[in-house]
Amino acid sequence: MSKLYVVATPIGNLEDLSSRAIRVLSEVTAIAAEDTRVTSRLLARHGLRKPMLSYRAPVEKRSLPRVMEALHEGDVALVSDAGTPTLSDPGQALVTAAWAAGHTVVPVPGPSSVTAALSVAGYGGPGFTFLGYLPRKPGEMRRLLGSLREDPRPAVAFESPYRVRRSLALIAETLPERGLTVTRELTKVHEEVLRGTASEVLAALGDRARGEFTLVISGG
Repeated sequence: MSKLYVVATPIGNLEDLSSRAIRVLSEVTAIAAEDTRVTSRLLARHGLRKPMLSYRAPVEKRSLPRVMEALHEGDVALVSDAGTPTLSDPGQALVTAAWAAGHTVVPVPGPSSVTAALSVAGYGGPGFTFLGYLPRKPGEMRRLLGSLREDPRPAVAFESPYRVRRSLALIAETLPERGLTVTRELTKVHEEVLRGTASEVLAALGDRARGEFTLVISGG
């Protein structure tokens, strides 16, 4: 049976692709990519050329049979645009189907905005809670944040630049005294780390609500 490699890719800086990941990408028969254009740039940076299959979240179920067919013919690498596939990115259905069909699923670890943000937050604690992308509806987000009041663990969340200011305002309203670390554009040219309460971070952010955001809320 073939192997499905779940390959972590750089979250910004293309130098962060591991030598093992480069070897795996060079050896597989095909690559299932969240966005083939993004992956093409990564492959070109490292002098690689491979057949690619589009595997995007909105049409993940529709793309699954084609990727499984490729997996029956040889090893396949699954990559997302940045970071580790299946974590707030497509891939869970493919991993489940690969195991069910008798294939081996192999993780190829690498850069993670979750662990990178936690490493500079300095909050510590017994583990952490990963929230993924924050809810879009204010009511749902207030309920989620309310559930963190008695949790001693720091919480990590992703947020888009279009909603980050609103989310910071809701955190300031619900958890006003909690420490907050917000990272923007990790490992990229305009990388930025802001720390303080949610109100302080919101004020410091100003109009720089651009790029990818990872939020770390201190534990209770």
